[in-house]
Amino acid sequence: MPQHTIDPVYDEYAEVLILGSFPSVKSREQQFFYGHKQNRFWRVMAQVLDCRVPESIEQKREMLLTHHVAVWDVIASCEITGSSDASIRNVVPNDLSRILSCADIRAIYTNGGKAYQLYQKYIYPVSGQKACLLPSTSPANAGYSLERLVEAWRVIRG
Repeated sequence: MPQHTIDPVYDEYAEVLILGSFPSVKSREQQFFYGHKQNRFWRVMAQVLDCRVPESIEQKREMLLTHHVAVWDVIASCEITGSSDASIRNVVPNDLSRILSCADIRAIYTNGGKAYQLYQKYIYPVSGQKACLLPSTSPANAGYSLERLVEAWRVIRG
């Protein structure tokens, strides 16, 4: 059963927490979030935060922390086929208390429906903090253009 081995990105200044479901195969290979070239997360975030699209893991981490954004996933481990959210079974959720006790998070957002569904089932009953569903930046969400994603994701700016 795959384990989540990517550390969350956050510091005590984080105000927004963005949660995916579970890292894709490419992300697990790269040991960082949204590693698949076709995933639009980094392009969306760069436009929303009004900065250049980061290339390296260090640039990605710096962009998030500079703008007080924390990133992690709902799932600590699960059964999954490839990178398919639809195949996720036997979920063990992450413990978000390490982030929530360190930072003053004003809003939690989920990147896509599966992350939202899993948050509602496993995390909300424990944290009591509501999450807001954002459209997935995954290439599987072909119904959303980059422009529509950016428009929807602007909400994270507060």
